[in-house]
Amino acid sequence: MRNLWRIFTGINNKGDKRMNNYQVLLYYKYTTVDDPEQFAKEHLQFCNSIGLKGRILVATEGINGTVSGTIEATEKYMEHMHADSRFHDMVFKIDPADKHAFKKMHVRPRPEIVSLSLTEDVDPLEVTGDYLSPAEFKEALLDEETVILDARNDYEFDLGHFRGAIRPDIQTFRELPEWVEENREQLDGKKIVTYCTGGIRCEKFSGWLKTAGFEDVGQLHGGIATYGKDEEMKGQYWDGQMYVFDERISVPINQVDPTIVGHDYFDGTPCERYINCANPYCNKQILASEENEEKYLHSCSHECRVHPDNLYVKKQELSEAELEARLEAIGETLQAETSR
Repeated sequence: MRNLWRIFTGINNKGDKRMNNYQVLLYYKYTTVDDPEQFAKEHLQFCNSIGLKGRILVATEGINGTVSGTIEATEKYMEHMHADSRFHDMVFKIDPADKHAFKKMHVRPRPEIVSLSLTEDVDPLEVTGDYLSPAEFKEALLDEETVILDARNDYEFDLGHFRGAIRPDIQTFRELPEWVEENREQLDGKKIVTYCTGGIRCEKFSGWLKTAGFEDVGQLHGGIATYGKDEEMKGQYWDGQMYVFDERISVPINQVDPTIVGHDYFDGTPCERYINCANPYCNKQILASEENEEKYLHSCSHECRVHPDNLYVKKQELSEAELEARLEAIGETLQAETSR
């Protein structure tokens, strides 16, 4: 009998099916945690004791985490959580890995486990959109009368998304309600189905949609991660890769007809490789090939390339003459940007 609290796939980041010695767990649970600060302190000690690394947020409304560790450690963690009555039915999405997906272990108390920063908060235990199974979500994807709304940030969408989905122009989740209000004409009177990485953002966002006056609202239960692991769907109708908030950066979803939708920031060629701008005051995420990353000094703009704190320039210990030569090769100077 299939374990309902575990959603597992043998597909790793390289698309093969070999087994690995590590696992990455993605999970959340809306439930009452009376003392998040004390819970976070004790939970961090436990995670460290079994060798986990990752990022966990705890609030009075529940828990939201992604952790990595050996198979033995992650199995011990799931057993530990399921032994707690608050988390006894918590679903874990499990990815195989050949190493840790994080450098450190953090457990932090927060006001919310996912932040919409609403004046009046939404409790998903009281109001949320209808849950759609992967098969039901596929039907919604193929229904021309249904609006499929991506609840993630723009850079997540640009790396991969469901075909026909709307891309909100947002950089943080808390901007989504404002975007909806500014684009109501696209949504009013329509059936709306929303999706996100693991389901947690949609729990709250779909509830907010209902309180905002949208009546027919659904959500992909368990998110993209669950859809990609479904044995029947096999990730069909997903294009590109799924962005994840750990050192893997992206994971494959579509096992049927995978495609690349990302485009290199510099030349527009197909690309699925994210980097951060070397200007620490920018840190913008851009898609770039290794060749272009080097060519453009790991930086998204002329302003960032010549910034005095540029991390790439410092690491390479480029002299002023060397920097001028690198800039000249792409049509720029130290003083002002010309043409590229």
